[in-house]
Amino acid sequence: MDKLSSATGLLRTKSDQLVETISAAMTAMKSPASSEGGPENGGTLSRKSSRGVLIGASPGRGSSSNRHNSHIRKTRSAQMKFDLDDLGSGAALSRASSASLGLSFSFTGFTVPPDEIADSRPFSDDDDIPEDLEAGARKKRIQTEPTLPLYLKFTEVTYKVIIKGVTYTEERNILHGITGSVNPGEVLALMGPSGSGKTSLLSLLGGRVKDPAPGGSITYNDQPYSKNLKSRIGFVTQDDVLFPHLTVRETLTYAALLRLPKALSKQEKEQRATDVMYELGLERCQDTMIGGSFVRGISGGERKRVCIGNEIIINPSLLFLDEPTSGLDSTTALRIVQVLHDIAEDGKTVVTTIHQPSSRLFHKFDKLLLLSKGSLLYFGNASEAMEYFSSIGCSPLIAMNPAEFLLDLANGNLNDVSVPSELEDRVQILGNSERETKNGKPSPAVVHEYLVESYETRVAENEKKRLLVPIPVTEEVKSKVNSAKREWGASWRVQFSILFWRGLKERRHDYFSWLRVTQVITTAVILGLLWWQSGGHSATELHDQAGLLFFIAVFWGFFPVFTAIFMFPQERAMLNKERAADMYRLSAYFLARTTSDLPLDLLLPSLFLLVVYFMAGLKQSAEAFFLTMLTVFLCIVAAQGLGIAIGATLMDLKKATTLGSVTVMTFMLAGGYFVKDVPVFIAWLRYLSFNYHTYRLLLKVQYEDVTQTIDDVKIDSGIAEVCALSAMIFGYRMLAYISLRGMRLH
Repeated sequence: MDKLSSATGLLRTKSDQLVETISAAMTAMKSPASSEGGPENGGTLSRKSSRGVLIGASPGRGSSSNRHNSHIRKTRSAQMKFDLDDLGSGAALSRASSASLGLSFSFTGFTVPPDEIADSRPFSDDDDIPEDLEAGARKKRIQTEPTLPLYLKFTEVTYKVIIKGVTYTEERNILHGITGSVNPGEVLALMGPSGSGKTSLLSLLGGRVKDPAPGGSITYNDQPYSKNLKSRIGFVTQDDVLFPHLTVRETLTYAALLRLPKALSKQEKEQRATDVMYELGLERCQDTMIGGSFVRGISGGERKRVCIGNEIIINPSLLFLDEPTSGLDSTTALRIVQVLHDIAEDGKTVVTTIHQPSSRLFHKFDKLLLLSKGSLLYFGNASEAMEYFSSIGCSPLIAMNPAEFLLDLANGNLNDVSVPSELEDRVQILGNSERETKNGKPSPAVVHEYLVESYETRVAENEKKRLLVPIPVTEEVKSKVNSAKREWGASWRVQFSILFWRGLKERRHDYFSWLRVTQVITTAVILGLLWWQSGGHSATELHDQAGLLFFIAVFWGFFPVFTAIFMFPQERAMLNKERAADMYRLSAYFLARTTSDLPLDLLLPSLFLLVVYFMAGLKQSAEAFFLTMLTVFLCIVAAQGLGIAIGATLMDLKKATTLGSVTVMTFMLAGGYFVKDVPVFIAWLRYLSFNYHTYRLLLKVQYEDVTQTIDDVKIDSGIAEVCALSAMIFGYRMLAYISLRGMRLH
């Protein structure tokens, strides 16, 4: 009994000591956090400090938090090994209490020996298990080269667009004097209703708008924008612009091979792609196709993370995102924003537009910029937004999401919101009933005017003065913004090779679809049956076979044109995105894009000719067969050139399809089969028709040993026709390249 009483007394004494020690530690932790979270620091440092000290359970938050998390896990593991006899000792009580509280305090005389901890781990090392981000787990961070800190400042930014109509030209103001800043390690949210100018401002800050030039000042480390900054800026567009038939791994790998510096080897670039994939929690779907409108693929949240991965793979200093949470559920959106926080904590500057975030999302932003009709209603710490609007008399009358409250104000909606007395007095003084709504509330125009004036008089001047404070970096760091020379991630040859294989993988599914193969084979069988063993000895038989040869020239002139017309209009968004990021040279892309289709385009014609040629009983010699196939190939490549030129010049599918139909019909009629005596004033048209030259070449190949002329076509070597088709092949493609070179990026 005496022994039990003494043990009980010891337990109580140690318990009292533990409570006193924990209270002192909690007080010590609160003091620096509260002192650092003032308005000057925007509360960001305070939140990050408390996150690192108290939470510390998420992998990838830095070495100190990893050690902290590991200690908690090891202490819990050691706790499970204690036996009942040890429960009467103060050491066991201290260890059990500290582990249960989730705090890694170490008390003198109450620590567990390291050897004991190492030997007693009944649980797995759960912090190292890579789980899917969609399931809620946090990913381990990758180690990359140090990020150049970029301090973004923008002062009195204005922007206007010119809208041209048939009979009028209108100039519309999009932004009216927007001022703000964001520092490395911070996430700035641009919020406002639709049409408020969020995307326009984001594009201006990201250097994506060149014409017309914006007004005001935008600086990066106090330096103006230059093309050299492209390699340090990542830009995630609102639409997920990805190739649907590529897998997640292929998408990230191609981006790494094209965008990462030449100094890295191919293996290092591929490893970076793998690291980014695991960091974003995409390893579960790494071999799944991206998917699209007609292709089943990954989920919306995974697709958005792939888009983010395409940009963070280059370790950007500044990351812009246009509504990354659009179309996602609240939980997935929260994880996307958490990914942005992880990116920012690596010293990157993150700016994102957000439409209507949940309350949990709203509290994760460091800074907030609220827009309405292109005007600034608030800029500052997100945590202080509600306090600011309360100070001007706008407070929610019911409990509501802060983001919903702010958007109501931006729309001029004061339902469930207190009306400022100053605003009521202004409406009464004006005495204009039209400036009030039916429920007695001020009209949206009056509310907007009041909010803009309030910000200008209370906050704007202080923010402008704050922007005049020099940024805390050396002149050497400032100069690095413009010092780097523009360098491609790969040589021209490597770019061509990568883009060629990427194009081949992306379009092989379309070319070998059962519908297209069935179409070609069915047409070949029908032709073979109609011209079954037609021979070629009498004049009638020769004329019948000439009809078959003309149909072959028309079919393989028509088919490739309408396939090639869609080439560049369908990839315009991807081309704009990748060219804006300087991923490759346009010449490498153009040549790779136009040649990657050739192997696929020539397989179906070969299959077609194998069926038709022998069923129709055309000239039975190997030389004639291969010359016929070569002639059809020349026709296909020339027709492709025409389609590419039409598509690249117009960049509009409806217009391009209409022009292509008229052109192909004209070339068919002028092909030399329907009309023999063409009037002189329009006879020149036939020489532009690839059908005309292909038809003449096929006649010369088939009947060089039979007759000297057929259908007024003189049988000769056919050099003129080959030269004409070759000129079309290169001429049409040169026209397409010039059109792409002059295309404006949007």
